[in-house]
Formats: sequence, C-alpha cells, structure tokens
Amino acid sequence: MDSTTARPKDASRTRERILAAARREFARAGFAGTTVRAVAAAAEVSPNLITRYFGGKEGLFVAATEVRLDLERVFAGPRGSLGRRLAEGIVARWTGMEGEDPLLVLLRAAGERGEAAEALAAFLDRESLEPLRRQLLRYGLTEPEALARARAVDTFVLGVSARLRVLRDDLGDRAELTDWIADTVQHLLDAP
Repeated sequence: MDSTTARPKDASRTRERILAAARREFARAGFAGTTVRAVAAAAEVSPNLITRYFGGKEGLFVAATEVRLDLERVFAGPRGSLGRRLAEGIVARWTGMEGEDPLLVLLRAAGERGEAAEALAAFLDRESLEPLRRQLLRYGLTEPEALARARAVDTFVLGVSARLRVLRDDLGDRAELTDWIADTVQHLLDAP
C-alpha cells in the first residue's frame, strides 16, 4: 500500500475494531479456542497492536467482556408489568447483539476460566441482582423477600440464557419466548 491508499491511523477506531472482532471470536470459540492471531486477522490489524492496546489475550478478554445493563429504564412502571418489561429487554438483547454481546462472551467463558466465572458472578450481583432487589424494596417488599425474589429471577434468567445462548438452542418465536419469560418472571416476583 502506498501512502495515498493507506488507512488513516485512528487508535480509537482501531481499538474498537479489535474489540468487536474479539467479542465475535470469544463468543464463537471460547477463551481457549481464541487466538490473538485470529482476532488480529478478523480486525485486519497486526497482532502486535493487540499487545500494545490490551497487553495480550487476557487483557483483550477483560476489555471485550466489559458490560453494563441499564435496568433503571426497565424498572420504571408498576410491579404488575415488571416481568413483561424485563422479558422484552432480555429478548431484545439476545436477538439484537448476537455473538458480539459481551455478556454472552462472559457466560460462555465462565465454564472454562475461573476468572470469567468470578467476573460473571460479580457482574450479575452488581448489574442485575442488586438493582432488582432495590427495585423490589421500592415496591414495598421486605428485605428477605426482595432478595429471595431477585435471586430467583436472576437464577431463572441465567439458566435460560445458558440453555438458549451457550448451548445454542433455537430461540424459536420471539413473541412466544418473550411471553413465556414474562409470565415466569412475573410469577417469581408475585407468587406467595
């Protein structure tokens, strides 16, 4: 390539391209099956850039699996429809992010990497369990009841996620899946 056709240098865009390729590779092949060379090839960069930006495969994995959930917008509304709002958000994420979802990458890697399992547990506690517990307290539940129901929902969603996304079962009809998750979550929130 001569200087007139070379891609302009943009460290931020290059870093994001590497992260997008890493998410796809980690989601497809897991941590053990992903190589720095494969990520570099997918991102169309030299492998030494991965070392420069991320310090190697471990640092790349940590960066590629950084994720935040914005549950506050889902929580806005009455308790009686919280299951529906949660289900719609969950299914939208599953069908919208596919293999690049950092949460899916963490979930798939949790079985092969102790660090990934710890990171997933900490993430779920911080981004899912604790916000849901606080919301249930705002709805008037007692502390023990709010914690128990939040744990039940968290466990259910994690199990369904593993079955449908890690084991790669067919998600089936999106509307039916959303209805089933909504009904089940609402039952976990409301059952005596």
